[in-house]
Amino acid sequence: MFPGGGNPRQMKRMMKQMGIEMETLEDAEEVVIKREGSDIVIRAPQVSVMNAQGQEVFQVVGESEERAAEYEPSEEDVVLVEDQTGASAEEVREALRKSGGDIAEAIMELS
Repeated sequence: MFPGGGNPRQMKRMMKQMGIEMETLEDAEEVVIKREGSDIVIRAPQVSVMNAQGQEVFQVVGESEERAAEYEPSEEDVVLVEDQTGASAEEVREALRKSGGDIAEAIMELS
């Protein structure tokens, strides 16, 4: 058990003695964690930042949702892959979405 029985003021004093500073970010609207293939989105999060010996540690509390990463191919990429494969623009867009924008992979899939 921690000295002070979890008293927030005593806890803050102990952290300061150990060189640890902590603050709350009051204006955070959303936290997004980008991953390959999907993102984790936390809306209206409670965010605390702890600074310990030059390292920042973020604590995020809130309800999360996972959403697929959105990718929309550029027209330049579509034209390039169309020229290389002879596929229709819609087939090219689908192949580029599936490959996450990897032009070489889209060309190989359509060839």
